[in-house]
Amino acid sequence: MKVNSGDFVMPGDFLSVSEQFLPGDGAYEDDGSVRSGVPGNVEIDVAQKEISVISKSGGPNLLKVGDIVYGEVKDVRGQRALITVHSKKDADRQLALPYMAAIHISQVTLGYIDKLTDAFRIGDLIEAKVTKIMGDNLDLNTEDANCGVVKAMCTRCRAFMEVANEEELVCPVCNRKEKRKISENYDC
Repeated sequence: MKVNSGDFVMPGDFLSVSEQFLPGDGAYEDDGSVRSGVPGNVEIDVAQKEISVISKSGGPNLLKVGDIVYGEVKDVRGQRALITVHSKKDADRQLALPYMAAIHISQVTLGYIDKLTDAFRIGDLIEAKVTKIMGDNLDLNTEDANCGVVKAMCTRCRAFMEVANEEELVCPVCNRKEKRKISENYDC
């Protein structure tokens, strides 16, 4: 079925093949197909080769590349940290999808880090930038100064940690020091 500008579509409806148009606002790519992510009217930009869905109600809170998100580190394995994304920065509404994300060790900081546990630990709350979206999976980046760990607990006693210097946190209870990729927005 061919869709035209102005056609009304529902979430999940087929819009085009990804070779014909790139997904714009309100649309996403799924296994070679561009589909609607929101109920609304189709808008086709032939010059930019982009197809979008414009929602009358403002639509659900979907993420775009470049958005800043908050999430919790669920696992740290070798070269990749797995994150559950909880919210988008400066958004009043809950996210429309339960997003899972990953941060590769090369996307953590501009400099070199020896191991990923020098940047993140399980349970850390982080602020990160969305660099890639694949359905409900994201790739994140924390290279910016405002991105990184915004809240962390001591791995020994589970007390909230305080900033010791630009790459170390200290526990006020047991005085344990731990390395992290600390955001300039770290909440003491």
